[in-house]
Amino acid sequence: MKNKAGAIVITLVVISFLVVLFNKSEVNKNSISTVFTGGFFQELTKEAPELLPGNFVTIFDEKGNTLSMMSRAIYIGDQIYTSEGDIYRIDNVQDDRAIARFIGIDPQIVAYNEYYASQEIPVINNDTRNVPDPPANFAIYHTHSAESYIPSDGTASINFKGGIYKVGIIMAETLKKVGMGVTYDQTPHCPHDNNAYVRSRRTAVKLLRDNPVAIFDVHRDGVPDPNFYRTKVDGKNVASIRLVIGRENPSMSANLDFARQMLTAVNSVQPKVVKEIFVGKGNYNQDLLPTALLIEAGTYTNTREEAERGVNLFAGALPAALGIGPSSPAPEGAATSEKSTGATRGSWKALGWILALTVLAAMIFLVINNGNLSNVKRRLLNFSREIMPLGLRRAAKKLDINKGNKGNID
Repeated sequence: MKNKAGAIVITLVVISFLVVLFNKSEVNKNSISTVFTGGFFQELTKEAPELLPGNFVTIFDEKGNTLSMMSRAIYIGDQIYTSEGDIYRIDNVQDDRAIARFIGIDPQIVAYNEYYASQEIPVINNDTRNVPDPPANFAIYHTHSAESYIPSDGTASINFKGGIYKVGIIMAETLKKVGMGVTYDQTPHCPHDNNAYVRSRRTAVKLLRDNPVAIFDVHRDGVPDPNFYRTKVDGKNVASIRLVIGRENPSMSANLDFARQMLTAVNSVQPKVVKEIFVGKGNYNQDLLPTALLIEAGTYTNTREEAERGVNLFAGALPAALGIGPSSPAPEGAATSEKSTGATRGSWKALGWILALTVLAAMIFLVINNGNLSNVKRRLLNFSREIMPLGLRRAAKKLDINKGNKGNID
């Protein structure tokens, strides 16, 4: 009895070790192992700390001009892409000040700007009658579900029911109005700490089941000056949007290209709605999909209505930016994720590995209990005789039927 108990313990230890080893080797290749295991064994990248509302870093260019402000930790190597396509790299950080060096003009943003300038982007149509079934699905969620807007919500944070949810609702409704499908997950991930992204990863993984064209984690910033984000559109105040990309992510280049498309497509309809792209330390669960974005809709001192107008304009331009519509199929390229289409293949691969590891562990268990390899072979042979014929009998039966009917095909 003691020998059997010891064998079980050893077997479980071997299984655990092999599964952990498998996940560590696979996690940097793609996101399939993290999806398959629910992220339990995954080593997640630590995100850059986000500061409390009112605390922020000001980023200056080399001439001392204010380039940007944001309520998050800044690191050397982070980058800013302006709406015009200028690229700046953070070279120096001291407390709440950072210096960024101009390193060139991004040719892809320039190319996208020229492309969208020559296109006629459709305006949002609020008439929802006779809209066919949605051709593509978008996903929305909130990692920081307490974030709110002081002028409208009365406070900067409301645990589990922040004003950011109402911004997400407007974004979802706008996408529906232009004929898109929307999966809007309102699972809260409080408290607002660095582990929030670990908790929200479960939500993001669940959203992937609907095979979304793109997935958006909607936030607001903590910069105290509302005018930093505020712009005018048709005489109304609108909170502009920052797109955030995690640079510690194997899919970073694809995520960044998608952000470039969003910046140029939206701004071609309403200039300055997308303020900039920030590429910073972290992952933000963007390894799950090349078209995953973190967006910041204004700051906590903007009104929520300003933020709602901003995401309304942003969402309205999404289908045109991706080249999709109510009557067209999902687009090729950035919109059809290779990681998404490879998810099924990756899942079967992961399943195969787990099964192989389980068989190996079972063999170890049998060796321990039977004392020699010949007994193990005999047991495995008996097991295979019980299991394998299930499929082979069907195949043989089908073959016999075909032989019997040969020459009598109607």
